[in-house]
Amino acid sequence: MIQLQKSFYGIYIFLSNESDITVARAQVTTSHGSPVFSRQDGLNGVGQLSPAVSFSSLVAQEKKHQQKSCLLQRPLPPFPWSLAGPSAKVGGGEGGDWTGRRCSAEEAEGKVEDQKRGVGQMDGAQETGYCVVDLKELGELPHDTGVARFSKMAQVAFSLACNDLLTSSPDGTPNTVVHVAVADPHKDRLVSRACTEIVQANKDPHFLTGVTLSSDCPTTPETLVKLTVYDVKDKSQEVGSFLGSATFSVGDLLQAKDERLSLSLRSPDGGCAAGTVVVSRLKMGEMEEAEHIITDVPSQKCPIVCESASHSCVDRDHLLTGPVFTNPVCKVYRFQTADSKWMLVREQMEECTLSFSIPKQLLSLYMQEDMSRVQDLKELGELSPHWDNLRKEVITRYNGIISSYQETLAEMEKITGISFKQSCCKAQKSLEFLPINLHTQRMRVTCPRKTDASYDIVTAGAPAAHFQGFKGGGLQRLLSRYEAEKKSFSTAYQCIYYSPEHTAKAQEVLSSVSLLQPLIGTLADQLLHAAHEHSPPSLREALKNLSDKTEQFVHTLKDELVKCSLLALHAAQPGYVSKNQKSGERDPSPIRTASPLPPAVDEAMLCNNVEGCTQGLRRGDHSIPHHKEYDEEEWCVIVGFFQDRIWASVAKRLNCVIAMVDQLADQDERSKQERSGEQQQLADVITSHNPASDWREQLCPLVARLKECVTQVVDKAKRAVTFVLLQEAACSIPQGFLLQQRRDVVFSQALAVLACGFVMRVYAGMQDKGFLRQLHLVGLVAQFESLLSTYSEEIGMLEDMEVGVADLRRVVFKVTQARTDHLSDLQPVVRGRRDHFTVEVPLPGPAFQNMPEEIKEGRPLRVFPVLFNVGINEQQTIAERFGDISLQERINQMNFETLQCYYKTLSEKVPRECLPHFQTQTDVKELLETLGQNVVAKRRKNVEILWSAAAVCRRLNGIRFTSCKSAKDRTSMSVTLEQCALLRDEHQLSKDFFIRALDCMRREGCRMENVEKNIGCRKYAFNMLQLMAFPRSYRPPEGSYGKVDS
Repeated sequence: MIQLQKSFYGIYIFLSNESDITVARAQVTTSHGSPVFSRQDGLNGVGQLSPAVSFSSLVAQEKKHQQKSCLLQRPLPPFPWSLAGPSAKVGGGEGGDWTGRRCSAEEAEGKVEDQKRGVGQMDGAQETGYCVVDLKELGELPHDTGVARFSKMAQVAFSLACNDLLTSSPDGTPNTVVHVAVADPHKDRLVSRACTEIVQANKDPHFLTGVTLSSDCPTTPETLVKLTVYDVKDKSQEVGSFLGSATFSVGDLLQAKDERLSLSLRSPDGGCAAGTVVVSRLKMGEMEEAEHIITDVPSQKCPIVCESASHSCVDRDHLLTGPVFTNPVCKVYRFQTADSKWMLVREQMEECTLSFSIPKQLLSLYMQEDMSRVQDLKELGELSPHWDNLRKEVITRYNGIISSYQETLAEMEKITGISFKQSCCKAQKSLEFLPINLHTQRMRVTCPRKTDASYDIVTAGAPAAHFQGFKGGGLQRLLSRYEAEKKSFSTAYQCIYYSPEHTAKAQEVLSSVSLLQPLIGTLADQLLHAAHEHSPPSLREALKNLSDKTEQFVHTLKDELVKCSLLALHAAQPGYVSKNQKSGERDPSPIRTASPLPPAVDEAMLCNNVEGCTQGLRRGDHSIPHHKEYDEEEWCVIVGFFQDRIWASVAKRLNCVIAMVDQLADQDERSKQERSGEQQQLADVITSHNPASDWREQLCPLVARLKECVTQVVDKAKRAVTFVLLQEAACSIPQGFLLQQRRDVVFSQALAVLACGFVMRVYAGMQDKGFLRQLHLVGLVAQFESLLSTYSEEIGMLEDMEVGVADLRRVVFKVTQARTDHLSDLQPVVRGRRDHFTVEVPLPGPAFQNMPEEIKEGRPLRVFPVLFNVGINEQQTIAERFGDISLQERINQMNFETLQCYYKTLSEKVPRECLPHFQTQTDVKELLETLGQNVVAKRRKNVEILWSAAAVCRRLNGIRFTSCKSAKDRTSMSVTLEQCALLRDEHQLSKDFFIRALDCMRREGCRMENVEKNIGCRKYAFNMLQLMAFPRSYRPPEGSYGKVDS
């Protein structure tokens, strides 16, 4: 039994549950004559019913006694408005509450944890209304709270419209918004699902925002949906009043004629109707003639957007983006085309697990590389006291970096349950290797009589070392300054100055010899196996492979840097006395630099111990760098010793193997030809002296000596090149190590973003033969769009990003076959070291088998990163008028030239038919010309650079990335603008719908969900003054922005 008593002092609510009675009292106070309720007794700390009142008991009582309503006062789940009574403050996002309006018992029985956001403050000057619980609405809700017994339904999507709304507004035309909630039988409560956009000054509004109930959600015919309509008085202040509500079941909608329901809205007092709400089912993929919606406001020709009823409810068969994406958010729109047809547009935004997995793998590889470097330094052998002290100091620095990376990795391993780094955590040290706010976004368009089209984009904060700060600038400026100061460091530490190119070459030599040595050993064993099988064709094939790799090995070690490092290492050993020191002279120039000296050396290397050997290995006439204080005689003695005794030894050993194979092959050929009479007897004699079993025995000693020589060369070369890196590291203390850490951080963020885009692009293009051909023949262009300003801290971020994107040129991808189809086996794997990384992307077996043979054989797949930047905010205005924008101009010019070179290579190797077809007839060459003209044009905030670069990228099958400081606000403006531009240019979006569609995507689309995920508030971090400096097309709609902590 439910009874209601009112008094001047309070409202008492009696809820009877057969023999038990629970009493809740709300104390009434007054402010300017208006009652304000505060929680008393049976209500918990956030204004909910105490646990003694169960949801199931309320439903049972309704079914048993058919009691109609009771009055409760409690906050409802916010999404995204909070209203108190007829007129109340609206709190955006998670900060608001719902009070004083008509609600259902599910809302009254919401879980406590859902209200941890707190109850918003009510305006005491406003009348606080009542929350009316209509239990009749809930009569069809099943008792069983489990969902396992319900079979999954097909996806249900519906649109919303209202007619003949009644309002207390003086003009009688409300600014209408609809809140949508769904009864969750599993959790015994209403769950907020959607909130439409605001349709202004219209009592017959048709809304863009609708609802999608996905097949992955526990949706059944019994699922209840509640619609609550409000009149928003002031969008900027977010003040509104309750108009009415209605409830329906999914089954009612599916069984209705034409799958359309017209429901009466009950007014706040539960009496007369306040108008009607029309619910119409949308069938994905079905197209019909568009109905023109005539309203009092010209802008009310409304499309429809359907919002996902659950962020996790996405039809994976409909939109497959890959195994590394998670937590999808989906929005579906319905827009009118220029020829009065409907197009369906679906937005899907997802997080990427690579945000964590790639940085974790890189940290492990960084530590392995540094630990290997420390071990190499220890194995240099005995050095003079000066160099030994420097070695100890360098090892200490490396150990410090290793320890720091171990701590960072340990902290990252503790993080569970999330797959992206929020923008508010950008400066957190333990997360500095993670990309900021990394998400993918796909827009899929279905149009009448046209093939479906998808457009992908990856959004992330600009790769930058936020924790380390930008007081001294970013990487580009810091590295330039460091290289200029490095020569003075070399003087202080008595080192040879090595340029970045020399250092990179030294690391390349180390990597090459480390890879070639085991490969030569494997090929040598294959040669012996072919000899054992007595197979001349296999023997010659194995010999060819062994010769190729051995010659590559010798060629690698002929670099002048290796020779120079040999002399430097020789001079650093204890007891070494130079010629100048012997004669008592001093070197007038303390700075030691690498300079050339071409010696005249006969480089013909012949093997004389096997008859018939005439092959030799020659090298180019390159100059040999050396120390200035050593004369030519001393230099030639040292280098000549290494050349004659080591390189010549490797060449001679290989030539011996070649000669022996030729000998064995000739003997085998003669034995086959001499098959009759005396020739047959002679052949038997030759065969008896050289049986098949002897082939392996004759080759084995020669192969063993070759492998031994290779091992000796590797040992000497590694020690010499390691000494080069020791000198470079000694000159780098301490600034060089700090810069390396900063570069590691920036590159980690950049690689995670690139790998995310590559995986998404490969999965999207698996059925496109032209794309796959382009992928292995040339590679893909990765176009990074940046909206950073060239002023204050953001110029440092841009300098970081420039270096990070450029470093991606050291990355190649390989497609491999996954061991199983389990998600853990489909995660990309990173291998390599700082000078070269390979990202292996596993594909499921069937998908891998459909790849071209070149890709299946493991051909490296290249990516060509390009960066274009145009600042658009108020700081860029200052930079353009009073500062310096040369960094932006240089970046755009350099990357335009890179893009031109890529297009030239692509045109030569890939037919035009392999490229995607667009409705816009503009040729790629014309677009490049337009881009070039915009790059050199002296125009402020020339965003056409970004538009042209994006168009070129899409026409070249490239990967699109968009960034700003946090990929949240400016990035959202850019992404939504690009999507609407694509709808206009490629799918004939009606001109009347362009601005409406743009505002809809920005206010209620995936990008607003991204904002809320990052800062817990549905507001872009702009203010009015900032937006006055923005290009018009990058300004958000009114009411969607404000002052927030970003």
